[in-house]
Amino acid sequence: MMARFILLFLACAVCAPAVAGEAKFDPKPWIADLAEMHTIFATKYANLEWAVFDREADLPKLFADAEKRIENAQDETDARAAFERLVRRLGDGHVEIHWHASQSEGPSLPCSSYDPGMVGAPMAARMKGYEPIEAAHSDLFPIGIVTAGGSRVGVLRIGLFMPEGYPGLCKAAIAALGIPADRPCDDACSARIDDYDNRAFSDAFMAQLETLKAAHVDVLLVDITGNGGGSEWAEAAVRMLSPLRLKSERVLFVRGEHWVKHFAQLESDLEKAAASSPSDRATLLEWAKEAAAKKEVAATPCDSAPLWEGRHPDCAWLGEGFSMAGILASGDPDTLREKSWAPLVFSPMEFPWREGIWRGPLIVAVDSGTGSASEEFASVLQDNHAGLIVGEPTVGVGCGHTDGGTPTTLSNSRAVVVVPDCARVRADGSNENRGVRPDILIGWRHGDGPGRRAADFAQALPGIVEAARRAEK
Repeated sequence: MMARFILLFLACAVCAPAVAGEAKFDPKPWIADLAEMHTIFATKYANLEWAVFDREADLPKLFADAEKRIENAQDETDARAAFERLVRRLGDGHVEIHWHASQSEGPSLPCSSYDPGMVGAPMAARMKGYEPIEAAHSDLFPIGIVTAGGSRVGVLRIGLFMPEGYPGLCKAAIAALGIPADRPCDDACSARIDDYDNRAFSDAFMAQLETLKAAHVDVLLVDITGNGGGSEWAEAAVRMLSPLRLKSERVLFVRGEHWVKHFAQLESDLEKAAASSPSDRATLLEWAKEAAAKKEVAATPCDSAPLWEGRHPDCAWLGEGFSMAGILASGDPDTLREKSWAPLVFSPMEFPWREGIWRGPLIVAVDSGTGSASEEFASVLQDNHAGLIVGEPTVGVGCGHTDGGTPTTLSNSRAVVVVPDCARVRADGSNENRGVRPDILIGWRHGDGPGRRAADFAQALPGIVEAARRAEK
């Protein structure tokens, strides 16, 4: 027994110095990072006013709680959890923190950013009686028909509002453009792929619409449940689904260097366009002046300190931009297509599209997974009374990041904090961050499986079709 005790004592004596010598976690650098994050929110966060007055978030308390948790942290994992908890409790889907984000050392391989995991799964196609239509582009936009209330309902699925969820598109692009798949692709190379894919994506969408029209459907149901967003293509897509001349939402922007640069570039591009377009020179120069005026607003700061005390500042926290479609909130594609400068003032002109391909009753299915550009799509239709929105309230993330956004790297952890730099304003003056409230609610519950949701939707569909027909008259 004595020998065993001595051995145990010696073992503990050897271990003790190592334990005592371990470096104690130092929270100070992490608290410094938290202060930097506070500055990011105070200067770059577009939804700061929304967070205070709509979300009713107690921002000082959120940061104080995070600081206390960091002070009591035992290691880096605990410290990170404090940051993540702050972001989670804020409840803004466009506020993100990325730990140890890899820094790109150069061009990546073509198609490396294409991820099929971004494409949401369909809901409407699971309805009983749904008959898929096998068409040339059903891999991108699945289509089919279901009968409800004596009407033939054409179903069109949009799983993502950009090509990056479909690697097959990129592979077709590099094959057509002669771009090697095993060599790095720089910005110019990526731009060529983007241009090819955007055109192919839009052409495929138009082809699927024409296929549904040829099938003599009475009503069109567009399923964007689970669609997490995408790009400006949403502004082109929505205009193909209505005979109305749709008007886009207003945009508000965060004052600061990011938007100063944006408006300066727009001003310069419009002046260059004016120099090469004598017949449109006066109009283009007038728009350039408007961009310059907004650039000055972007360069004029507004102190956010009152917002942290629950008060509105004397100045407007966000500047008044143009519209989500650009300087023009609506436009005639046939007229603009003749203008080389059209994409500068109306973003849908970046893509091939035709106005009002579908001209009948329109239903759009949304759910709590519908966000960002998908909310933009649904909002434009709802605000213009151009379609019936059905389902459950959308996630509510609204406008996100323009021109690459304003990512900021924290000094200690090297984590990258991303906040939205813009806000979209609905026709009623509300921030789209509130989400889209459907015209007709479906009684889905959290945890319902896709089959259950489809069954609930199918049960309600006859009444929905009738409501869509009434709205069309």
